[in-house]
Amino acid sequence: MTIGEWLERAAARLRRQSETAELDAQVLLAKILGRPRAWLLAHPEVALTQEQADLLEKALTRLRRGEPLPYVLGEWEFFGLSFLVTPEVLIPRPETELLVERALEWLRTHPGRRRLLDVGTGSGCIAVALAVNVPDLNVLATDISSSALEVARRNAARLGVEGRVEFVQWDLLPDQPSGGVEPFDVIAANLPYIPTRLLRKLAVYRREPVLALDGGQDGLDLVRRLLAAAPDWLSPGGLVLLEIEASEGPAAMALAFDLFVQAEIHLYQDLSGHDRLLEIRT
Repeated sequence: MTIGEWLERAAARLRRQSETAELDAQVLLAKILGRPRAWLLAHPEVALTQEQADLLEKALTRLRRGEPLPYVLGEWEFFGLSFLVTPEVLIPRPETELLVERALEWLRTHPGRRRLLDVGTGSGCIAVALAVNVPDLNVLATDISSSALEVARRNAARLGVEGRVEFVQWDLLPDQPSGGVEPFDVIAANLPYIPTRLLRKLAVYRREPVLALDGGQDGLDLVRRLLAAAPDWLSPGGLVLLEIEASEGPAAMALAFDLFVQAEIHLYQDLSGHDRLLEIRT
């Protein structure tokens, strides 16, 4: 079977599961062959080996059973970097890049502020992407899941920043810093924020870890807890960045105004025009 024939057949088999069947087939084939997608499209006549065909069939079966493409690939791109992903972590989303962009902008205008706390790090995509782009940044990344932390550690090593990103298993933040932990200049978090009543209706339910998605009754349970604890962990003049669910903007801002009376508080929209990022400048 040639590349062109396989792509056509694979796309036809994936159309029930995916709205991007053609693209999914190309990405999968590029991974197995170790070639860019552009090369595949330019060489449809190249024949696949039996070993390649067997690997592709196994991967295609996983996709047809509903397993997300990034888990089948074992990696996914975020902020121009390739991250390992497993079913133990949330798949990095493009909208989370907005948080990284805002953090980078603040760090570049505050060259003396280089301590960052990433709460609920998951795959480590926020912590590691920031450490890669700010060579003198020191990061503490936390998560309640030991399995997620192991994936994050592997990503830090994979991208060469393991010496500047420390990983700790915490349930959000302890009530008070202890053990000589100094306040942080930036607190960043992409916490579970989907309301429980909505989560069960979404296609993502049970395809990615529920622990990384379920934000409680109104989606703000963990946001409330983090914002309540954050003032004790944030250095004066610091920055808090929280990714939120699109419908939670007004409620999240109200929480922030209650807890950070003197702060500058902004709400940013993602590329789709949805409320996505809460920024608190103290």
